[in-house]
Amino acid sequence: MFKFTVEAKDLNLFYGDFQALKTINFQAVKHTVTAFIGPSGCGKSTLLRTFNRMNDLIDGVRIEGAAFVDNINVYDKSVHVDDLRKKVGMVFQKPNPFPKSIFENVAYGLRVNGIRDNKVIEERVINSIKQAALWEEVKDKLKKSALELSGGQQQRLCIARTLAIKPKVILMDEPASALDPISTGKIEELIYELKKDYTIIIVTHNMQQASRISDYTAFFYLGELVEWNTTSAIFMNPQDIKTQNYVTGRFG
Repeated sequence: MFKFTVEAKDLNLFYGDFQALKTINFQAVKHTVTAFIGPSGCGKSTLLRTFNRMNDLIDGVRIEGAAFVDNINVYDKSVHVDDLRKKVGMVFQKPNPFPKSIFENVAYGLRVNGIRDNKVIEERVINSIKQAALWEEVKDKLKKSALELSGGQQQRLCIARTLAIKPKVILMDEPASALDPISTGKIEELIYELKKDYTIIIVTHNMQQASRISDYTAFFYLGELVEWNTTSAIFMNPQDIKTQNYVTGRFG
């Protein structure tokens, strides 16, 4: 039986009078990668951001329905956003390292969350950098600025920073779109490895990437979740004509 870590139930989201998400029902299976695909402006990133309440930062947002992480409605009044974001990590489109050392970039979230034991911090930083497949490249320059790293290394560092706080879910908003093909390949390999320990949802415009790295794929169009299924079914045997037209390149 599937175990769902992340769910949306009858979720509607409005930016003022504009409805960006329309009655979304979605489930992400634990320890899998789900890709969100669809044309620009169709609601992929908006739905992604509902699961760690990043949309709270936008004026005029109104939400109906529910979004669950580990069976807890993240919009319940009892939920503290800071606690939620420890459980649900986020990796953005462009690498956003802090102007600090490589070590302090990864340690930042630990310090903010009140961890003071330097031995614990060092252990978590090293383990997270290793998990992010970056250790061999940076182990001799942990005190150097993270801004000296290449774009691909910076993105893996941002993933390490996310892993350090030990989330259960990792949200990725086009994490490789600003990277060269070699760096993109490393990020994809990393995602494949990380799903052993985390539930991952990734927004991507890259059809080949979605087919390579995801177990499940959800196709969005004009704020609606048109179809959600295993990735092989979405690409080889889509049930909706809109999905078929999109994955075969007829529009998008």
